[in-house]
Amino acid sequence: MPEPLILSADGTALVLSLDGPGLPSVLHWGPALGPLDGVSLDALTGAWAPARLGASPPSPPVLSLLPGEHEGWQGRPGVAGHGEGRLPHLRLRTTDIEAEALAGRVLVRAEDAEAGVGTVTELHLEPQGVVRLRHTLTNLGTTPWTLAAPLSLLPVPDHAGELMDWTGRWGRERHPQRSPFHQGIRSLELRRGRTGHSATGLLVAGTPGFGFRHGEVWAVHLGWSGNHQHHAERLPEGWSVIGAGELLGPGEVRLAPGESYESPWAYFAYSDRGLDGVSDRLHRWLRARPGHPRTPRPVVLNTWEAVYFDQRPDHLLTLAERAAEIGVERFVLDDGWFHGRGNDTAGLGDWHVAKDTWPEGLNPLADRVRELGMEFGLWVEPEMVNLDSDLARAHPDWLLAAPGRTPREWRHQHVLDLAVPDAFEHILGRLDALVSEYGVGYLKWDHNRDLLEAVHDGGPGVRAQTLALYRLLDRLRERHPRLEIESCSSGGARIDLGILARTDRVWASDTNDPLDRQDIQRWLSVLVPPELIGSHIGPPTAHVTGRAADLPFRAATALFGHAGLEWDLTTCSPEELAYLRRWTEAYKRLRPLLHGGEVVRVDPGHRPELLTHGVVSADRRHALFACVATATSPYVAPPRLRLAGLDEHATYHVTPLTDLTAAPDRRFRQPAWSAAGTTLPGALLTRAGLAAPLLNPSQAMLIELRAR
Repeated sequence: MPEPLILSADGTALVLSLDGPGLPSVLHWGPALGPLDGVSLDALTGAWAPARLGASPPSPPVLSLLPGEHEGWQGRPGVAGHGEGRLPHLRLRTTDIEAEALAGRVLVRAEDAEAGVGTVTELHLEPQGVVRLRHTLTNLGTTPWTLAAPLSLLPVPDHAGELMDWTGRWGRERHPQRSPFHQGIRSLELRRGRTGHSATGLLVAGTPGFGFRHGEVWAVHLGWSGNHQHHAERLPEGWSVIGAGELLGPGEVRLAPGESYESPWAYFAYSDRGLDGVSDRLHRWLRARPGHPRTPRPVVLNTWEAVYFDQRPDHLLTLAERAAEIGVERFVLDDGWFHGRGNDTAGLGDWHVAKDTWPEGLNPLADRVRELGMEFGLWVEPEMVNLDSDLARAHPDWLLAAPGRTPREWRHQHVLDLAVPDAFEHILGRLDALVSEYGVGYLKWDHNRDLLEAVHDGGPGVRAQTLALYRLLDRLRERHPRLEIESCSSGGARIDLGILARTDRVWASDTNDPLDRQDIQRWLSVLVPPELIGSHIGPPTAHVTGRAADLPFRAATALFGHAGLEWDLTTCSPEELAYLRRWTEAYKRLRPLLHGGEVVRVDPGHRPELLTHGVVSADRRHALFACVATATSPYVAPPRLRLAGLDEHATYHVTPLTDLTAAPDRRFRQPAWSAAGTTLPGALLTRAGLAAPLLNPSQAMLIELRAR
């Protein structure tokens, strides 16, 4: 009997059995198991094979890389389909395995010759401990083969007794929810045609009560921007699994002879130190990608909440000059610059500059922005069209719809079918021309509605639309390698590692309300590192919620991301502008830390009104924390601030950044250190903490630490 194949990296292990003609089975995914030299597969299977009742099958079910009923698997199968109604259950037999244990790579080829289906499974255990898994299925037969339900699955142990996922809505994304991990299925299915405001991002199984800094957790994410599912299942036979896969419509993938389907990558991460451990693995893997942004993330001014559709060139030129004065590095002209676009009911699809608003085109503004030392950016929404547009009138056949069955309108707009070659080439040509003509360095790429009744070429069209979007982004960036793109989708409705493989940041939410943003960014950053999360200072009163917040709180919230502003600076007082200059200077000084360090969060325990989070440099010598009051407290004194992630053997000088945050209310007796700082050992700061200042709701204190 062959030895087990053991992949190990950064405290994570994945153990595969290569025994037998079927696909390799997964014996273990989770913590590293120590040296296993000389431990045979017999010994492992003997140690881990479950006891069985008398009426049980003669051998226990197997969790292969694509489990099915022929292996005794009675949970949701890894793959389901049929060849014109025949052979719905595949019996895959391995034909070839390429395994490089030291490189953490396994490639398995298999086929069911009778069903006429071949598979290729790719598995990577990355140096950061992230597992990547995907499957390719090919029709080897002579008749069509219809695919129903591809899933990438890995096992989790019995003591993972709790599940966590995220939900939300427009303007309030990434709300966590917990549930027991009972027998049965928890399936999170999104049929919105895009990732969705309510998309979980991560599905997490963990030891009961796990938090940011404690507990074992197993997490999965699907890197796909269309319909999808995240799946957790606990079987009576003792198996528990989590996984994810694309969610297909009826007949959406019907492979002709010789055709292939490639599943999206599923990403798995294990940690024995809570959600922050998973977050650290994912962030380090993302930052190691060749395409990850390498240049400092510039301070952005986006014009939406500054002017909305009121695009007066003289006003925008003044706004650009004011932005440059306070240190802005990228100026983005938002919606309203193109033909017919006086409001949101018309013009989408007509990507030509509005001559009535911009009689000289955009060059006077773009040139002035560059003269001021800033990059020029532009808002577009290439996948959408208003019926009141020249494009829709000329090409009603380019709508993503069945002929004569126009879907329900949403935000006055419809979806353009990018899988139609002429529509694709038209949009690519217009974007290429705009970027070239105006020297655009950055596109804010919006997508403001879900897809309903998406039909392409007579069948379900979400997959074709998603793949066409990916091709469009790839083609545009091939022509303009330095172009950066933001994925905005009415805020945070398209945030996943599929779109992030082709873009440079995401817009976390359409709300700039700093109180809501504290939660949105806190939970989104479990998956996405701060440098990829757009976070802006909005006006004093939030557009979405109507809630007012002072400038230091808005600024402290925006600092922990790819920072920017969305505010009419021509209305600011001299004092506000002076503050914003200090803030942009601080951001530029701190961004190597904020965008390269480890994100840490402290579990609030029974005091949820006070949040503590921060970023610690890789060498543990520099850190920035925020102490945030979200509500009033029933307690007289706030809790201590435990500053996680520090070097317990170092000594730190602790400095409150009082020039950036509101000074603590001196009507209260504040802790002595909050005035001028202090110097303390890392172990004390981590284990016992500092007395927190008394803050009013919607106030924050920023605390910088440097090791001596």
